[in-house]
Amino acid sequence: MAVQECPQSALLLTSVMAAILGSLQVGYHTGNINAPAKIIEEFFNQTWRDRYNETMSEQSLTLLWSLSVSIKDFGALLGCLGVKYVADSFGRRNSILIVNCLSVVGTGLMVVSKVSESFETLILGRLLFGLFCGLVMSLNPLYIQEVSPTVLRGAFATLNQVAYASGILLGMVSGLETILGTEELWSIMLSLSLIPALAQYLILPFCPESPRYLLINKGQEAKADAALLRLRGSPGGVSAELEEMKGEAARTQAAVGVLEFFQKRSYRQPIIIVLCVSMGSQLSGFNAIINYSTRMFQANFEEAKYLTLGVGAINVVFTLVAVSPRCHIVAVATSAPESFSHVCTFLSFHLQFFLMEKAGRRRLLLIGFVSIAVSNLLLTVVDLVVSTVPELASLQVLLAFCLVSAYEFGPGPISWFIAGELFDQPGRSIAMAYASILNWGGKFLLALLFPPILVSLQSTSSWTHFLSYLPLSRSFSLFVFFLHAESHRRLLLPPLHGHGSDGLHLYLVSSSRDQGPHVRRDRGGVPGVGKPPVAE
Repeated sequence: MAVQECPQSALLLTSVMAAILGSLQVGYHTGNINAPAKIIEEFFNQTWRDRYNETMSEQSLTLLWSLSVSIKDFGALLGCLGVKYVADSFGRRNSILIVNCLSVVGTGLMVVSKVSESFETLILGRLLFGLFCGLVMSLNPLYIQEVSPTVLRGAFATLNQVAYASGILLGMVSGLETILGTEELWSIMLSLSLIPALAQYLILPFCPESPRYLLINKGQEAKADAALLRLRGSPGGVSAELEEMKGEAARTQAAVGVLEFFQKRSYRQPIIIVLCVSMGSQLSGFNAIINYSTRMFQANFEEAKYLTLGVGAINVVFTLVAVSPRCHIVAVATSAPESFSHVCTFLSFHLQFFLMEKAGRRRLLLIGFVSIAVSNLLLTVVDLVVSTVPELASLQVLLAFCLVSAYEFGPGPISWFIAGELFDQPGRSIAMAYASILNWGGKFLLALLFPPILVSLQSTSSWTHFLSYLPLSRSFSLFVFFLHAESHRRLLLPPLHGHGSDGLHLYLVSSSRDQGPHVRRDRGGVPGVGKPPVAE
């Protein structure tokens, strides 16, 4: 099998790893709030008793807890609105460093909430951390893609999602009673995200700014050349890559405004597709399981917290399986040891068999959505009979694991980047913000509404009754997605980073009434204009 070489340096790897420390923090505070929920709820109740000499009602406590969990997603929803301004004003690397202070301050407030006996401080801290989430989850992939060579860009982009899933698992582990999820140590558990935050401040300032930002946004060719030379480790190919950036800048059209984005005829069907995929993903039940799995399982299992670890582990495994693209990756840096090159060669060979590129986006979406719908339906059926057949409780857990794996199989990761593949360069930044708003907005609403729904059902074991509504929404999303997909002349969603002699061809398909330009990315990774492929 042919092997394609690509330049890289230790500094490139360091830059990527330093950037994804932000995603690790986001995942950590997504997973650590699950297991110690009862302990933190008791902190809320005790604080209320000390202030007003009365116990908080169960309804008020549930509402306060759901607000505490969901406020992070609401902050993220607000944060993603400022991505374009921050990234273009301060640069990709500097923006990551600036927004990292929101993580430090937010985490600090969460930690001191116990000492100050103020649950308002905890909620405020999660709100500030949520602003960080919305910003950094868009800034990280932007920086990673712009510093990486074309042949490695897809592989490095997956690390952002892997770091997020790994952070969720680490948060779940740290929240166990046998670790830090105790009445005395839960505030220390919340403080652990300060370690990657401070590490990012120590490492990232020594990493170069994005060469594309320096050249295309700032017009600083000398600085772009210097940054690119540092990232590649050798002068070979730097001049050619700079010329590609210049060509990309020359072909880039004027930016599209928000109003024009939603009015442009060739954008209408991609907008509907992004809407359906994002809402279908958020209505899958995945976020409810990630945030409240301990509460869901504890009705039938005494050690529900350990089952939550299984959710985190399944999440990480299927993120690795589904998100990593098939690509030829070989490290051939002159500065790297030969053994390291051999390791990367081995890894590159096996990455070719991952599913995201092998199966294609539409097939993974279809399989994932159908599997989620079936899992939700079976969960409802099992829940209806588990009281009479207690042995089926284990099947209930297995089905929850199946739902998580089906989500990460396609709908989960694809919902975050499909907008970047369906839109051309002028509309891509707004499209990514649009997709982020849909995803974070869905997370916020589900995190806020799920606990009151559980209370209204009068039984923690009836959580799957809520999930029973989801196959209907899944069917609607599938119908609209494939209806609009077929109304295109051709909906071609190839891998974002191809390889081999055929290179990569990414086409923006439009309706037959609007013969707009079709974006094509050639082997060098530079968008061009060409005709769409002939329909098969």
